[in-house]
Amino acid sequence: MTTLADRDWRLIAEDVRGGAMNMALDEIAAETAAAGGPRTLRVYRWEPATLSLGYHQAPETVDWEFCEREGIDVVRRQTGGGGIYHDSWGDVSYSIVAPVEELPGDLMDSYERLCEPVLAAFSRLGVDARFAEASQPAIYEPACYLRALHPAHDVVVSGDGEDSQDGGEKKVSGNAQYRRRDAVVQHGSLTYSVDADRHLAVFADPDATLRDFCERVTGIDAHAAVGRNEAVETLARTLREWANADAGEWTDDELSRAHERAEGKYATDEWNRGLTTGRATR
Repeated sequence: MTTLADRDWRLIAEDVRGGAMNMALDEIAAETAAAGGPRTLRVYRWEPATLSLGYHQAPETVDWEFCEREGIDVVRRQTGGGGIYHDSWGDVSYSIVAPVEELPGDLMDSYERLCEPVLAAFSRLGVDARFAEASQPAIYEPACYLRALHPAHDVVVSGDGEDSQDGGEKKVSGNAQYRRRDAVVQHGSLTYSVDADRHLAVFADPDATLRDFCERVTGIDAHAAVGRNEAVETLARTLREWANADAGEWTDDELSRAHERAEGKYATDEWNRGLTTGRATR
């Protein structure tokens, strides 16, 4: 394993794309890194608002009519877990992409390594965030933020207020990895501000209440007096310093291939509405 800062890294921030393009660009970045190009750090926003589904998530868990009526994109991720509602205000997303041989082979070690800048950014924002410690049962499996907390990749802060759960941990960030044969993609979502009603509304008949959601999930704005722009800039700066990255941008070829990948895969009903056995494969 190499020292990450000794490699060629680029930071692309803040990238604003729709759901299909966001997922396609992660895949293209992996191909670029595997082919000897720069490794990619990316901070991005979802526009329009998007529900990203876990790789194995059943399509019937989604309220498709609500999403269509409200102009919410739906896209299936390459990573597992439950669905996450990303809007252009309450969500701050990032990706880290590098060749597989440059990262720890052990999944837990890899998460610990790649979450270093995420935890450091929270610290700079004045948010005392850490990996989950307390065991909390799942509330509603289709929603990523209401699944059981996992110490490898769920980042939490101490709960506050009379409605906080026993154990005192509220989720503020979820992170996930998928490993290709030649590259690793880790992407994650930092919650800047919680919109519990909207988050639950994208699911069909969610077996969870607004109180359940607010007891389990919190946002940066509930713990630090910082604006969203400051949160985005702090995450970008911390990522850049962590990898000694240069400011970068997508090449015309990458964007062209990403548009083709988005249209041919991530925007299709076969990928987004199909079951695992019926979808396009990785």
